[in-house]
Amino acid sequence: MSVHPIEFEIFKNMFVSVAEEMGVTLCRTSFSPNIKERLDYSCAIYDAQGKTIAQGDHMPVHLGAMPLSVKAAIAAGPMERGDMVVVNDPFCGGTHLPDITFVAPIFLPGQENPGPAFFAANRAHHSDVGGMSPGSMPLATELFQEGLILPPIKLVRGGKLVPDILALILANVRTPVEREGDISAQIAANRTAENRLLQICAKYGAEPVCEYAAAVQHYTERVMRATIAGIPNGSYEFEDFLDNDGFSDRPIRIRVRVDICGDEATVDFSGSDPQTKGGVNANFAMTMSATMYAFRCLVEEDILYNSGISRPIRVVAPEGSIVNARRPAAVAGGNVETSQRITDVLLGALAQALPGKIPAASQGTMNNVTLGGRDPRRNEPFAYYETLGGGMGGRNGHPGISGVHTHMSNTRNTPVEAIEQYLPVRIRRYALRQGSGGKGEFPGGDGLIREYELLTDTDITVISERRLHAPYGTAGGEAGQSGRNTLFHEGVAEPLPGKFQTHGQAGDRLVIETPGGGGFGELKD
Repeated sequence: MSVHPIEFEIFKNMFVSVAEEMGVTLCRTSFSPNIKERLDYSCAIYDAQGKTIAQGDHMPVHLGAMPLSVKAAIAAGPMERGDMVVVNDPFCGGTHLPDITFVAPIFLPGQENPGPAFFAANRAHHSDVGGMSPGSMPLATELFQEGLILPPIKLVRGGKLVPDILALILANVRTPVEREGDISAQIAANRTAENRLLQICAKYGAEPVCEYAAAVQHYTERVMRATIAGIPNGSYEFEDFLDNDGFSDRPIRIRVRVDICGDEATVDFSGSDPQTKGGVNANFAMTMSATMYAFRCLVEEDILYNSGISRPIRVVAPEGSIVNARRPAAVAGGNVETSQRITDVLLGALAQALPGKIPAASQGTMNNVTLGGRDPRRNEPFAYYETLGGGMGGRNGHPGISGVHTHMSNTRNTPVEAIEQYLPVRIRRYALRQGSGGKGEFPGGDGLIREYELLTDTDITVISERRLHAPYGTAGGEAGQSGRNTLFHEGVAEPLPGKFQTHGQAGDRLVIETPGGGGFGELKD
């Protein structure tokens, strides 16, 4: 096929607009503040083989792993028109159990090939999917404690919900009305993609659309190869540590060696620690996701994030390690915390190859807070989940940004008004943590302070990192300040570790202070 440059740009932008419109639909029709306000979701479209064509500007932690869920849905059995498969199993391409993925086949009318021409998929974090604690982010020792496990299964058949499957899901969650609303929003998002792709094929013809879908993948691959070819050949190593797994004080090593040879890269995590008892284990999909994200950050051109990114990159992650855990390892924190540390070690290694180009470490944690109990205002259960921003690492020529989500997280901070309307909680303080960014010629951004006052007895779970091992500085810059968690009961401060579960009483105050980013360059007099 002859690719016309103007047509190429038109199709490239049409593809990404489909994924973005999926996200708008999901956001506007969802029920939970985690999706509606914090935008904890991701959407993408795929070709007939399940390879990514384009994705929205959503969550890197979701998007790099989602193709493996699409392939798992395809492998589970044939899909017919109007079907939709649901899956959250972390060992079928999922991230952790609260992230539920919907996969829909898209058939073209009158086509000779009976199979789908495209697939649409979206992933959203549900504020509760059962398990041993409200919010489904417990300090668990095995996957079964973390919530309801959904292998690839059809929730929609021939355009109609399967009521038995839906009833089974809703019977295993603490907030069924909210879950049903978010499930309906995810179904609507995939139908939006189907409608738009059918319209595009009707206007331009199915064959050109499929050919340009392949063309954008090939273009991304060419640009990624050119980017890798611009890195000096050699081996670059780096290591960093997770504070612990929540059950032991032992730090957990993540080590990487990046081998650059021409226009290809091998990313080898051999030397990383074995999988742990606690839930900071990452599955292979998560490690792939973080690796592709780090390399995509090197690309300066405007390209679609699709399957072309991964073609010149080989990932080695020993089975049974912290970066490729075996079933039934607990993984709730691996998605949100270990993915950030994998990114940190990759960027640390690439900084040796590209001095001056890679920023210092950002906060390196998502500061996961889950709250649950019974709301006396409505006399019904509540389960809430949010993550908190922190300091971005300083960059060559620019200081780090303060109070933002970085790297594998790309959500908003939930507005105070939304939290207080939704939860029996009062936000007493929400501010930048002044001076927490690492010093340097270009200092790191400051973290945040979020203070929650509980208005009723509440179960609290926090999974956070960088409470012991601070975000590193680069090129002579200083490390950012570590984070801190504190519970005030009857005015007495109780310092808490990075990972804990506790029961708070009405009047207690939970204070989360997030890490600052590392500084870049030596501080000049």
